[in-house]
Amino acid sequence: MRKNRLGAIAAMAAVAALALTSCGGSDAGSDEAGDKVRIGIKFDQPGLGFKDGDKYTGFDVDVAKYVANELGYSEDKIEFVSAPSANRETLLETNQVDMIFATYTINDSRKKRVGFAGPYFIAGQDLLVRADESSITGKDSLDGKNLCSVTGSTSAENVKKDITGVNLVEQQGYADCLGLLETGGVDAITTDDIILAGLAATEANKGKFKVVGKPFSEEPYGVGLNKTSEKCADINTAIQKMIDSGDWKKSLDMNTEGTGYVPSDLNPPKEFEACA
Repeated sequence: MRKNRLGAIAAMAAVAALALTSCGGSDAGSDEAGDKVRIGIKFDQPGLGFKDGDKYTGFDVDVAKYVANELGYSEDKIEFVSAPSANRETLLETNQVDMIFATYTINDSRKKRVGFAGPYFIAGQDLLVRADESSITGKDSLDGKNLCSVTGSTSAENVKKDITGVNLVEQQGYADCLGLLETGGVDAITTDDIILAGLAATEANKGKFKVVGKPFSEEPYGVGLNKTSEKCADINTAIQKMIDSGDWKKSLDMNTEGTGYVPSDLNPPKEFEACA
């Protein structure tokens, strides 16, 4: 009888030890990096954020992976989520994503709803036209033209505010704009120069389109955050480390190779957002 009782006590002790281990009874439970991190990116922007099967590529993706790693999340802990321009604020406000790296321009209007770290890149709004187009030489030559941009993007808002006499055609994604440009449905596409370079550089589009090369804005790409996030300062530190290490330039060069794209002299960014 005594042996049976001792055996039962030993068995209960073993079960308790196993339960503690499975719950991370020591260091495991305090390892935040053991959880997934959800990062919003574009799925349809070659050279920046592009999804091909289960593979994600582009400059935004590279920066996201680098920052996530510095925050303690290895690549296998990243869950990439589609973040179309019109949905970005909602994704952050409802905590469907933890961060957004999706050509997300920092501006005062967006700061009313979300927070930002960065910027990690400064682009300029430009125009993409068909390779044989000669009449469009910049934003002042768009009178009477059909111009495509994406709903919810800064580029579309800039057109509405600053360019008169143009017919703005808004689409859900840049692939839709490209289809219209190729078939003559629109005369030009407008968005940030680095996005246009990526679109023109794809194998399917080589030789079909050209970037006008007359940027008319400054677009600082930030890391979108929920206003309650406390990761801003750590993200800025990670971006600076990527720049200093040379990995930032290596990624940018690789993702714009063959396009002739030259980033403005505002890059790499010299100043970051002040974190609350």
